[in-house]
Amino acid sequence: MYEEYWGLKEAPFENTPDPRFLYYSKEHEEALSRLMYVLEGRKGAAMLTGVFGCGKTVLARAFLSRINRNIYPVAMITNPYLKLVEFLRSIARQMGAEGLPEKLTEMSADHFLQVIEEMLNNNAKDGRHTVIIIDEAHVITDNDIFEELRLLLNFQLEDKFLITLILMGQPELTERIKKNKQFSQRIAIGYSLGPLNEAESRLYIAHRLRVAGSTHEIFSPEALKPIVENSGGIPRRINQICDMALAVGFGTEAKLVTAKIIAEAVESIGM
Repeated sequence: MYEEYWGLKEAPFENTPDPRFLYYSKEHEEALSRLMYVLEGRKGAAMLTGVFGCGKTVLARAFLSRINRNIYPVAMITNPYLKLVEFLRSIARQMGAEGLPEKLTEMSADHFLQVIEEMLNNNAKDGRHTVIIIDEAHVITDNDIFEELRLLLNFQLEDKFLITLILMGQPELTERIKKNKQFSQRIAIGYSLGPLNEAESRLYIAHRLRVAGSTHEIFSPEALKPIVENSGGIPRRINQICDMALAVGFGTEAKLVTAKIIAEAVESIGM
């Protein structure tokens, strides 16, 4: 809507997990480094937590863009709020299994585990290592699912795991994992993403504008501070404010996004 007006090639503040727009703060670099370490070192399992909108999902996409999917086949579960058998079926299906039962009455956890184990072994024989990513893992309420995930880590050769399991979710995930001590002990590395500080938030905004094709100043210097204050440094909220501000500025034919426009944008989205 406003891209041409501001001299942009695309919208810079979409809340979609496009790794091109990922700004690597020190925390994001550290988180990505730890995920790569767990994978390349065959450490078994990792857990990445952070508040809603802090960039976990886009970080996962960046992680996936760095690995060779021919060597590291990936099963990614984005909605784990499922019954146990449905959850295991989703993993098997994401791994490429075919002919799986569709009716709940025909499903068996033991059957799906056998299918998963067979596929893991076949991948290992072919020199491939399976990655299983569970996004939004904090919504899992069935403790049996965490127990089955722990048991998946038992699928291993004498010297290495057959899978790398990555759990991602909001901070409450940490407490849920702690309740299963055996599973908690299997988490080789955990990391928590926090909000961006003011300097990082400014760099984040500049990065996204640059990726979208900006070649000139769009946000006035005084507009940046209220963005940080109202967003709390949460990337998703920064995106919402900046996107609305660009729309407001376009509508009023502003030459720059000012602090006044930011105030209007914040009011418009109800922050």
